[in-house]
This record gives sequence, structure tokens and C-alpha cells, in this order.
Amino acid sequence: MRITLAGLLLAALPLFGQPTEPNVIYGMYSGLALLMDVYKPAQPNGYGIIFISGSGWHTSEEWGVEPLAKGGQTKLYAPVLVKAGYTVFSLSHRAAPRFRYPAAVEDAQRAVRFVRHNAQRFGIRPERIGAVGGSSGGHLALMLGTLDGAGDPTSKDPVSQTSAKVQCVVARAAPADLATMASAATVASFLGGPPPFRSPAPASPVTYVSADDPPTLLIHGDADKSVPYDQSERMLALLTKAGVTSKLLRIPGGGHGPTFPDVPNPPDYMGEMIAWLNKYLPR
Repeated sequence: MRITLAGLLLAALPLFGQPTEPNVIYGMYSGLALLMDVYKPAQPNGYGIIFISGSGWHTSEEWGVEPLAKGGQTKLYAPVLVKAGYTVFSLSHRAAPRFRYPAAVEDAQRAVRFVRHNAQRFGIRPERIGAVGGSSGGHLALMLGTLDGAGDPTSKDPVSQTSAKVQCVVARAAPADLATMASAATVASFLGGPPPFRSPAPASPVTYVSADDPPTLLIHGDADKSVPYDQSERMLALLTKAGVTSKLLRIPGGGHGPTFPDVPNPPDYMGEMIAWLNKYLPR
């Protein structure tokens, strides 16, 4: 029997509540605290998930803006992950227009290093950490999978000595080749100017695909007007060519949004996410 998305979310909600550890400082940048919320399930399976909400890499510069880590996408996806036994680390990261690339990528990597270094505290396996994200958060999740992520053995900071490479990725509607999205104002703002009209581009996951990348599930609506569907097609082709275990779940008629609201009966993308993590993260 197929479990509907609504049913899955409703079943998970009682387990969600408030984060078990809110506002954990995972790094400092020039006196600015980088925060994450940690959600630990009642029966943890021993695996941690870095969760990055989509924001177009941007945030408002006004006072009192809701932190990215506490946004609606976390409230949708974290319950499902927690219900499946995963410890979830929902990130806030430096964002445009004040902070440009590579700030958000550096923060995502810092979060992985911090979680890995403190794996015993959080009750997870340090050598098996996954990343899940949507839109710009999906871009950052892909970067965590494709970048080498090696730690700096000469650093005086033990966290910085730790690897930032993740072992499994789920990316929804992720920009993968920013050089082909030069007309997007958010991309230009994130990069601090128009990206080069060529590929590869330094901020693009497609630039770094290699055979040692982790199993990667791509989820994308084929009617997405914000991040074209062919972004995931291009990423899949490169992952496949490199011999990386990968899959693209196509959402027919799906636009850009965390729940594909314009599709009356979408494929069970939440179930696919959990199945992918269950199969490949423990390896």
C-alpha cells in the first residue's frame, strides 16, 4: 500500500517538536556565530544528516529575520528524517547579498567538520554522514559530495583538520552548472557578478565530479522555471560517466518548491529519499 506524503508527514509530526539542541554554534566567522539546530530521534540509527534549506543563497538583512535553520523546509523534511532514525543537523549559513561565494560552501563544509569531530557527542558514526538539501541547499549538498573536502592537518583548530566529505547525497532541484544559469539574478548576486559563460565554473558541482563521489539521488520537477530540469540531467550524466551510483527522480509537471504543490499526485519523493539514505549511507 502506498503511503501518501500527507500521511507520512502527519505520522512524523509528533516526533518532531522542538530541536533537542537549538542554536548550536558550529563555527565563528569574524565574530559571527554560525548556528545549527540538532534534531535527535527517540531511537537514533547512528547516522547524521546535514540538512540545508533552499534560500537562493540569500537572506534579508533586516533585524528579526527567521534563521534558515528554522524555516519551513526543515519543518517539512526533518520530521520524515527523524522518524526514520536520522539525527538531523539543520544549518544556517552566511548568505548573499552580504556574503558571496564561497562563504556558503565554506560554512556547509565547516558544519560537516564540526559534526564529524563531535560525532560521539551526537551519537553518530563519524565516517558516514549524509547531506540533504533543496534548491540552493541542494547545490550546497552536491558541493559537499563532489568537493574533496580534505581537512588541513596544519591547522591549530582540530575541527579544521577534519574531512568535510559526505558519504551520501539527496539533492532536490539543485543548480549544478552555474555557468549555464548566467541570466539568473540570484546566481549573479551569489557569485558577486555574472558567472563566466563557460563550463566548468568554480562554484558548480559539475566541476568536481569524480569516481570517489558518494551515491547521489537527484529529485527535480521537469516544469521547474527557477532551476531548469536539465541541471539535474547534466549532473546525472557526469555522475554516471564517472561510475558514481546515482539516480534522477523526475517529478512530471513539477515546478520549483519543496512539496511540488502544483502536482496533484507526485511520486513518493520523501519515501525515495529515505530509501536512498537507508540503502547507501550505512555502507
